[in-house]
Amino acid sequence: MAYQILKTQPEKICVVRLSAIGDTCHALAVIRRIQDNWPDAKITWIIGKTEALLMADIPDIELIIFDKSKGRQAYKDVQQELGDRSFDIALCMHASMRANFLYRKVRAPLRLGFDRKRAKDFQWLFTNRRIDPAHGEHALEAMMSFASTIGAEPQPIRWDIPLSADVREFAADFLRPNKPLVVISPCSSNRSRNFRNWSIANYSTIIEHLAARGCLIVLTGGRSELEIEYGEALSANGAVDNLIGKTSLKELAALINAADLLICPDSGPAHMATAFSTPVLGLYATSNPERTGPYASRELTVNRYPDAALKYLGKPVDKLRWGQRVRHPEAMDLITIEDVMGKIDAFFDFESISDIKS
Repeated sequence: MAYQILKTQPEKICVVRLSAIGDTCHALAVIRRIQDNWPDAKITWIIGKTEALLMADIPDIELIIFDKSKGRQAYKDVQQELGDRSFDIALCMHASMRANFLYRKVRAPLRLGFDRKRAKDFQWLFTNRRIDPAHGEHALEAMMSFASTIGAEPQPIRWDIPLSADVREFAADFLRPNKPLVVISPCSSNRSRNFRNWSIANYSTIIEHLAARGCLIVLTGGRSELEIEYGEALSANGAVDNLIGKTSLKELAALINAADLLICPDSGPAHMATAFSTPVLGLYATSNPERTGPYASRELTVNRYPDAALKYLGKPVDKLRWGQRVRHPEAMDLITIEDVMGKIDAFFDFESISDIKS
């Protein structure tokens, strides 16, 4: 164990996890476990600019922002912030070439990275210690291995992301007595060959079903052209509040925190909801929810990934590389309206929504 290598309890730890929103939520859970073991340890976290907006105002973690839009200057900015400080260990929890070049700027005798198989983009060349190899882990469990490896004992998982009174009041405006609040974040990130989004027509039917059950429905999302298109189409009948492209990251977090249920594909909001103990009805076909699904809502997840693997890759899940994506534009169509309605009805037919969320 790295804790034995350190010889003593670590006093200064540098964490490197730049993006994305979901992965930084996982990283925060790791940091909280470390803090619960060693409350006096000083934690410095090098994090992406957008992701820092969500983690802002955490009082006991120092954030150093890496703004990738600045190119080479981003590395110089981080170096300036670090100054001549040294750390007992660097937790290199981001396996990418962009992150690799940051590791050598962190003064630490130990740079703990992923095992050789999971150390993408040659991360193993930039670290000198590795977590143990593992297969079939959820992304959160894989990151939690960094805490285990340095000797931080298991603790109840927590996140404790601060929300100001202003953003809590913003979210409270969408609450009504005896009316469940359902947030729908219909789109995943707009990347090449992503194919994680369910159709507008399907979401429209689900919105009608939720409205018939007496739910209040809020749409959330970013400012991309596709998300704006979804928002306009899904709100055309006036049955929902369309906040797509209209909220800050903290306001989105407050909405998710206030919600009784979040419905979304494989995307950052799924993991934000997990951090706020909000149940997630995840829509998964092109990615494996056992690896990237909402960690605490597996029973609510619609999982058509096995069907997609067989249909479009010709193999069962156990014959695929762990985490392999199904990059086919029709894969999400395998998720049926009946699949999602069934999960909604099962969720709301519990005796109390609060029993589930707690």
